[in-house]
Amino acid sequence: MSEHRTERKTERKTVLVTGANKGIGYEIAAGLGALGWSVGVGARDAERRETAVAKLRAAGVDAFGVPLDVTDDASVTAAAGLIEDRAGRLDVLVNNAGVTGSAPQMPTTVDVATVRTAVETNVIGVIRVTNAMLPLLRRSPSPRIVNVSSSVGSLTLQTTPGAETGPIAVAYSPSKTFLNAVTVQYAKELQDTDILINAACPGYCATDLNGFQGHRTPEQGATVAIRLATLPDDGPTGGFFDEDGVVPW
Repeated sequence: MSEHRTERKTERKTVLVTGANKGIGYEIAAGLGALGWSVGVGARDAERRETAVAKLRAAGVDAFGVPLDVTDDASVTAAAGLIEDRAGRLDVLVNNAGVTGSAPQMPTTVDVATVRTAVETNVIGVIRVTNAMLPLLRRSPSPRIVNVSSSVGSLTLQTTPGAETGPIAVAYSPSKTFLNAVTVQYAKELQDTDILINAACPGYCATDLNGFQGHRTPEQGATVAIRLATLPDDGPTGGFFDEDGVVPW
């Protein structure tokens, strides 16, 4: 092993951002890359992934592509192997990849396959990737996991009269509620470790998931995930946050 590669494996922080080829995921990758971190751009689409990597590199980021389909066991296992070979450990995992599912999503008429698809990506995919990356995260002195959620998954807000929680969406919104609950369960199991895991709400950002209708930019949406990825060792775990603070469960 070369001296340069030994330095990379022991000193440079490495982050994997899933769904990082565009939108909020890309901006999270860019923001952490600007801190001098090595950034794994996780994405299914090879062309979009490599375009994102090239753009990040042009901006001075140490970026590398990670072929990754969060719904596929073999793909996730291969991604973990790629990161181990390249960096030797993982300091931060940002579970950003997500889908809204096809519309309409009225509970009484929804195609159950739509619900299944949302849960497979937004929940099971997070569990699959997190568990595959945990051995690498445990090698980091300050490991962090950030699950990109949404305020539409807040049961408190969903049941508060007048609260703005978007349209009825029996696939997408409950999948984020499920993700929030999963985040809490991980925090409880990992409470005696150095791993801090939290859920982040980026707000209503203009991305292709909502037809670019959001009033916030992806860069604005990335700020809370970046903050949670860089928490100090005495930072919170098992919480749900947006840029203004705590989001009610």
